[in-house]
Amino acid sequence: MTTVWLVDRQFDSKGLVRLTYSTEDGERMHTKELAEQRLVTGGGITAGREVDESALGETPTEEVERFASEASKMAAEHDLDDTV
Repeated sequence: MTTVWLVDRQFDSKGLVRLTYSTEDGERMHTKELAEQRLVTGGGITAGREVDESALGETPTEEVERFASEASKMAAEHDLDDTV
């Protein structure tokens, strides 16, 4: 399992939220989509999570630096299971 940290969230017009998690080096990313309603009724979004290596994709080159910065900041300020 690999630890990834929340680096981006995007809302769309269909009521979906796309959460992007990244490794601290910004090189690998994991994306999860969920219904916006689940943010209200569920347990919230965690600062980080453990994912299987096979669930990670390569981060687009133009996002690596930003994702690394955001992931490092989240790791320094939060525990993995903190709700953010």
